[in-house]
Amino acid sequence: MTTRIGRRGFLRAALGTAVGFPYFVASSALGKAGGVAASERIAIGFIGVGSHGIGMNLRTFLGQPDCQAVAVCDVDPNNINKARDLANQKYGNKDCATYKDWRDVIARADIDAVMISTPDHWHVPMSLAAVRAGKDVQCEKPTLTVRQGRILADTVKRYGRVFQWSTEDRGVYEYHRMCELVRNGRIGKVHTIRVELPSGPGNPGNNKPMPVPKGFDYDMWLGPAPLRPYCGPDHLPYQWRWISDYSGGQFSDWGAHLLDGAQWGSDTEDTGPVEVEGKGVFCTGGIYDTAKQYEVKYKYADGLEMFVKSGNPSLRFEGSEGWIGNVGWRAPLQAEPKNILNSKIGPEEIHLYTCKAGEQRNFLDCVKSRKECYFPPEKGQRCFTVAHIGNISMLLGRKLRWNPEKEEFVNDGQANRMLSRAMRSPWHL
Repeated sequence: MTTRIGRRGFLRAALGTAVGFPYFVASSALGKAGGVAASERIAIGFIGVGSHGIGMNLRTFLGQPDCQAVAVCDVDPNNINKARDLANQKYGNKDCATYKDWRDVIARADIDAVMISTPDHWHVPMSLAAVRAGKDVQCEKPTLTVRQGRILADTVKRYGRVFQWSTEDRGVYEYHRMCELVRNGRIGKVHTIRVELPSGPGNPGNNKPMPVPKGFDYDMWLGPAPLRPYCGPDHLPYQWRWISDYSGGQFSDWGAHLLDGAQWGSDTEDTGPVEVEGKGVFCTGGIYDTAKQYEVKYKYADGLEMFVKSGNPSLRFEGSEGWIGNVGWRAPLQAEPKNILNSKIGPEEIHLYTCKAGEQRNFLDCVKSRKECYFPPEKGQRCFTVAHIGNISMLLGRKLRWNPEKEEFVNDGQANRMLSRAMRSPWHL
């Protein structure tokens, strides 16, 4: 695909590739270091290189011989320097370009794909811009709203890009095995799913303004979110998850993991519930305002019920002939009858799409093959929607009817207005 960029984008690309360009051809460029020549590697730009952006995403991609980290971007210069040094050390050069404005990364015509590891409120705006610029995208989960997710899923399809929502669950043995056994009828007809997600924070969060750290671009960090004073460590870098301007709390953060497993195993990953009723205890008295404790009940069109509550990260399917699940993140499977766990999946049965090497490896394979990733936009949209409508039900304190085909509440204007958010100027979708 040919990518069209304007004059300023061309200049940014030229400058970005000129910095640190080697005068001599290194052995790594010929493929001797990793077995893949530089011309055959997928060039990736990393947007958001904080703790997870570096510790999980950058480090994992650096371990893949068929890709190369060519640019890193963050609003915090300390993060930029750490990520740059890690990449340069890996390749034995000084070629990794650095940026504070993510648009400069996307403007580079020589970048094939981007890895977005930012707070939730930036996921869709950045992903849309990258897709429209002809890039393939892996992005941390989840979306901020139902409407944003729908726009993204439709746009990825229209532009024909490869997109991976970044979650390891579909590559984790315990969840893949559990869902495959359920999908192949080992517990009979599923009638109940029980999910537990972690509780929220134990403190309200400091809401007193503090000076912005030197060099930190707080205005860019806020981006499309409402303008509010910087409130220090309780505000950033991890605690933004407890603030609804940026995230849906633990319910959407951890829900992006285990609610996906629930829908994957029950074969509802392309639709959603028709009813939701929840109650939650919300953070008050400080900067945090998302639910810290919750109990939410969902009902699907065929009568399937799902109960989600705060507790120990767990997933359990109950059927007409037994149950299977685990208690604790990636914990060993349990079942009744116990022989379910020894059941073999036959060659003619359902084999769920997975990649044991994880989401990054799956993404690279799909960039090359142009096949759909194991957690593509549409399935992510259905999963995240379950979390979003649960949060809305808790906020309104009442039962809501949901139309999964139209992705709207039935005859409820107040609830439907909560499916989208205004964006701070000049940002838009």
